[in-house]
Amino acid sequence: MRHVNWLVQLIWLSLRRFDAHDGWAIASHIALSALMSLFPFVILIAALASTFQAEGLADGVTDLMLETWPKEVAIPIGQEIHQVLTVQRGDLLTVGALLALYFSSNGVEALRIGLNRAYEVKETRSWWITRLEAFGYVIGGAVVLIVFAFLVVLGPLLWQTMVEWAPALEPLKGIVVAVRFSVATLVIVVALIVGHLWLPSERAHARKNRIVGRRTLLSVFPGILMTLALWLIAGTAFGLYLESFSRNYVSTYAGLASGMIVLVFLYMLAAIFIYGAELNAAILMLRAKKVNALSLSSR
Repeated sequence: MRHVNWLVQLIWLSLRRFDAHDGWAIASHIALSALMSLFPFVILIAALASTFQAEGLADGVTDLMLETWPKEVAIPIGQEIHQVLTVQRGDLLTVGALLALYFSSNGVEALRIGLNRAYEVKETRSWWITRLEAFGYVIGGAVVLIVFAFLVVLGPLLWQTMVEWAPALEPLKGIVVAVRFSVATLVIVVALIVGHLWLPSERAHARKNRIVGRRTLLSVFPGILMTLALWLIAGTAFGLYLESFSRNYVSTYAGLASGMIVLVFLYMLAAIFIYGAELNAAILMLRAKKVNALSLSSR
């Protein structure tokens, strides 16, 4: 019963924190920033891939990014992204790449604002330092996705070669699909870990909240696990909803229906992401409260 009471208290505290820190408003900011950053980010990936003479990997990165999305959301946005990638661009490595890098970094900055609020930390670094850090995250993420996309593309080729040498492996073809999904999931997990640990500031707003600013892999793990679970549930539910009621968006937003579907989906993901951070902060606060109570009782 004690554990149940603690769990109820934790959920209630995290929900209160989410509301107090304007979680819904921050989620809408993150969703809009993510949508605006998506296409510049893919264009940046195309620019980086072209420097390695691997232009086709940009399409592979897009497929990898959308691998875990519901097909009702992934297919329309994937078609638009692939259409953008078919346009020949002569300025990818000059002004266009710089603009794509800047607009892509806006998504990182939106995440930083949400995490700083959730963990009750104050950003003390200069704006240009955080922007340069955002540039680093965008470029690093793009390179990692290109590498993973290369492995995803190379995997089926290696598998086909293995099957030619050992036909008995043919029934295990489903493993390749599972590995592809696992790679996409691994990218998401790593991104969540990096985001929670290093994206927010480490300085608390007040001395009494200093415990919230100290984050370790173990302390952010509950929120990451909760985020992944809720993303899976929400993505599945949203996909089922679209299968039956997608006409609602068409009748309401006409030609903007696909864009609004993606925006609503990103809004849902952003709200869950912020709640995961609030859950971590609530756990840290309850643990600190328990430690303080034990120290007072021992005196």
